[in-house]
Amino acid sequence: MTTFTGTLRLARLALRRDRVQTPLWLLGLSAVTGAVASSISGLYQTEEEQAAYARSNASSAVSRVFNGVVPEPGQGGIIVAETFSLLAILTGLMSILMVVRHTRQNEETGRAEMIGSMIVGRHAVLTAALLVTLGANALLAVLTAAVLAAGGLPAAGSLLLGAAIGATGAAFAGVAAVTAQVTESARTANGIAAAVLGLAFLLRGAGDGLASAEPGGLRVTSLWPSWLSPLGWAQRTEPYAADRLWPLLLHAALVAALAVTAYRLTDHRDVGTGMLPVSRGPATAPRGLLSPLGLAWRLQRGVLYGWAAGMLVVGGMLGAVGDQAEELLGTSDDLTEVIGRLGGSGDLVDAYFAAMASLTGVVVAGYTVQALLRMRAEETGPLEGVLATAVSRPRWMAAHVACAMLGTAAVLAVNGLACGLAFAAAAGSLDRVPALLGASMVQLPATLALAGFVVAAIGLLPKWSVAISWTALAGCLLIGQVGPILELPQWASNLSPFTHTPALPSSDLTLLPLAALAAGAAALTAAGLASFRRRDLTF
Repeated sequence: MTTFTGTLRLARLALRRDRVQTPLWLLGLSAVTGAVASSISGLYQTEEEQAAYARSNASSAVSRVFNGVVPEPGQGGIIVAETFSLLAILTGLMSILMVVRHTRQNEETGRAEMIGSMIVGRHAVLTAALLVTLGANALLAVLTAAVLAAGGLPAAGSLLLGAAIGATGAAFAGVAAVTAQVTESARTANGIAAAVLGLAFLLRGAGDGLASAEPGGLRVTSLWPSWLSPLGWAQRTEPYAADRLWPLLLHAALVAALAVTAYRLTDHRDVGTGMLPVSRGPATAPRGLLSPLGLAWRLQRGVLYGWAAGMLVVGGMLGAVGDQAEELLGTSDDLTEVIGRLGGSGDLVDAYFAAMASLTGVVVAGYTVQALLRMRAEETGPLEGVLATAVSRPRWMAAHVACAMLGTAAVLAVNGLACGLAFAAAAGSLDRVPALLGASMVQLPATLALAGFVVAAIGLLPKWSVAISWTALAGCLLIGQVGPILELPQWASNLSPFTHTPALPSSDLTLLPLAALAAGAAALTAAGLASFRRRDLTF
């Protein structure tokens, strides 16, 4: 027997547990890649349009922070700029969640102790998690390359872009392997690893945003902060341009170093414990925790603070670039037409803000789903002890729903205010601040409708509620952002509640769709409460 005994069997077990989630991740990311690449190929067809896009990117620091630099004017370079940051971040999140789920979460739920009672080596669980996660990243790299090559792009650049995305995911799998050894809870391990991912994005963004354009205004050379980030290393491969392979060696070295560190930490701790000391709480609980609403707020406040801070930054960046919207969007007539479909007709700046408000509304719905699914996590954990007191099921569930919905309104308000004030600072006028706040807040009924759907899923189909909820959110995102580009039929677009939201500030406010969405949200929430009251707790 060695420290790796049982690794392959545990890898098969991990694949069995992820037989639904991992394929959804891989197919979803590949579909997003194909849809964005297809739309860009149609938007920037001539060399003049491609050069105009590269020049606009090089002249806008906000655009470089969001998308990175364009490695070379051309369809391939534009696709890299428009897809890499999004795909790299999502792939990093996929890797973090997979590693933590098969390591720290197993210890937190007691599975690791049961597995350890059999003939299993000390490093087998971690090795199995890394093998499965690295395999998923390798498969995603192949799928991404195949989708891009099928769209008519050069095979060498497509393979390199897929490899860069997969290597980035592998790097953050290593980060998650370390955080899973350091902390005592899966939530904390995911949070720390996600914070490292956010820091990597900021470093890459700083290196690109603070750089200046080269003579000619078409290319930008990133500064040194970009070299401190795995996202920056992947970007330096420059697919469809220089096609460099050597930056991927930095990812391989980082993964190896992090894996060795995680193994060493595993050797120096007991199962179920972490390396960081756990501080003792106060001797007496505050009075707020005596009510279900106070307990729900305590459990959800960390997620709310994190989302509010993130959307504050996003709103500020979207508002800052709004003053340049006409210049940026004017690089392509087709792009102007697409923005018109997403944001309505009229002033191009208003259409831009309407399109961005619709996008951020769906993004903020991610907070709503995450906050509501905390109920499912509590149901598989300490809820039975809570319900053994005088707290009723509807009261407990209503407290979590109220915190999630009020938190959603707060995050939307923060995003709208940040967007309006940033635009006011750039344009020198406060006139648009109320309109941009309203454009953000008008997304609330659609978000609440999705929240009602999540509550109904938890009440009616608890075992499938997590997958159903995140799939619904992904569907809304695809319908809202890709639907107008692909010209989906109206019945398909109507499946998303965000389709029925007025496109403020470029169009007039209509109350009937908002009232219908609010009524639907109330009906779905009531159905979820009634179903949860009558069913057994599931684990």
